[in-house]
Amino acid sequence: MSSLLFPGQGSQIVGMGSEFYNNFDLVKKIFKEADEKLNFSISKMILQGPEDQLQLTKNTQPAILIVSFSIFKVLKDEFNFDCKSIKFFAGHSLGEYSALVCSEALDFNDALYLLHERGKAMQEAVPVGKGGMIAILGLKVEDINKLLKENKHIKGVCEIANDNADGQVIVSGDKEKVDQLKINLKEKKIKFIPLKVSAPFHCTLMKPAAEIMKNKINSIQFKDPNFEIINNVTAKAEISSDKIKKLLIDQIFSTVKWRESLLNMSNLGVKNFIEIGPGKALTGMVKRTIKDANCFSINSITDIKNLINEFKK
Repeated sequence: MSSLLFPGQGSQIVGMGSEFYNNFDLVKKIFKEADEKLNFSISKMILQGPEDQLQLTKNTQPAILIVSFSIFKVLKDEFNFDCKSIKFFAGHSLGEYSALVCSEALDFNDALYLLHERGKAMQEAVPVGKGGMIAILGLKVEDINKLLKENKHIKGVCEIANDNADGQVIVSGDKEKVDQLKINLKEKKIKFIPLKVSAPFHCTLMKPAAEIMKNKINSIQFKDPNFEIINNVTAKAEISSDKIKKLLIDQIFSTVKWRESLLNMSNLGVKNFIEIGPGKALTGMVKRTIKDANCFSINSITDIKNLINEFKK
């Protein structure tokens, strides 16, 4: 049994998807459609930069969708990959939109619009410099929750944003409170990495963004997906379009339960995890969480050929 995984923010890089763009008219058409929908040349930004523009959340989010969807379409339409072996689709944060598009629950153009708006809303929810995010390495969620309780007396927000994998948890919140957590971690000799992000994602500081997106998401027509979607908020399979819409709103300020999602898929019999999109971040998370998993990162035409050969065995 297999699952398709779609990456989120942080996997972007200038030039991503260029091999697919240069070799398939189908991909050129997807990029052109995106330019027309967004009224600017996001395709040029993806393929040539400048990097600082691609790194803006409002651009990053639709850009990753464009590349992930392009790779999926090449895999399915050009290489005739049989999706019958796929049980679940799952996406990390914005990757959930890619999963919904590829499972035909959400129109590509509608997803582009929503992600561009989502990026803007999340960017503007907290003034620049007022929030922060750090990746804490080597600790479990329970340990981090204990650390967060130690700082309860300090005013502000500091919450688990992403439970990515064993020993890789992201914390998000007000800068002062996150800075205090850094001091505590240094004292305890616990490794952490400050993240270069424009806002503190997936914490209650994002509730204003969720409020903005509520009307926008509800104005778009969703269909029930062709495949079960593992949801970030619940870590469970969802197939009701109404429930998925509500959870997409909640997702903006809720913890991304990625580790739980992977474990749930594994417990339901998934052995093959196929990452569709730029980078290999999700593949790394799978390897850290599920020791006997078969992992595939699809970033090139060679990757697709290798995957298909593997599935023929």
